[in-house]
Amino acid sequence: MGRARTVCCGLSAILLLQRRDIQGNWLPIHVAKGTTLFREYEPCDGAVVVCTGLVKLVCTSKSGKCMILKIAQPGDVLGLSAMISGTCHEATAETIEPTQIKRIRKAEFVEFLAMHGEASLHASQALSLESHRAFLDIRRLALSGSAAGRLASLLLDWGRGACRPGSEMHFAMKLTHEEIAALAGTTRETITRTLRRFQNEDLIRIAGNSIWILSPGGLESILD
Repeated sequence: MGRARTVCCGLSAILLLQRRDIQGNWLPIHVAKGTTLFREYEPCDGAVVVCTGLVKLVCTSKSGKCMILKIAQPGDVLGLSAMISGTCHEATAETIEPTQIKRIRKAEFVEFLAMHGEASLHASQALSLESHRAFLDIRRLALSGSAAGRLASLLLDWGRGACRPGSEMHFAMKLTHEEIAALAGTTRETITRTLRRFQNEDLIRIAGNSIWILSPGGLESILD
């Protein structure tokens, strides 16, 4: 999680530093919580750089069942693979909180990559890590036999992504229990019950929307 974000931050930093080479409007755009940035199956005409805030990527089945694929954080570039491949968006992007973004139009971005080799390298690294991350998420959902194991994996990912190595694992939880359930492939009731169990076993501590991971090793022992 941290490594992927580092590469994406490198890509967005290059784009921001070279914004004079982009002819479009690169002023930050402030969007409210609950704003849809793009929709699943829509043609992709550009990408979105997340500057501040959080964005959830959601896919929906024909029956209307929703699954959260990822929580994008500052530095992430959304729609990159669809833009480069010329395909439609694979998911719907919706802001979880007030968010600041910058939009990149496809034609401008392709021209930019042709002019800046370093940006092309970062783009390929970001795409590779995005693919690897998707594989790990699929593996977690497909091979983990318990909801507790999937939740423990998510908590560890978020804790490691939010903190420096060796520091206390602590992060602010911006998702509802229903949204966490959609990420873990289970129900809201199961998430609420399992979080309570983790607290009772002194694996985590919850205060408001903040979560401290007290025993990373304990959570790892739950993983299937």
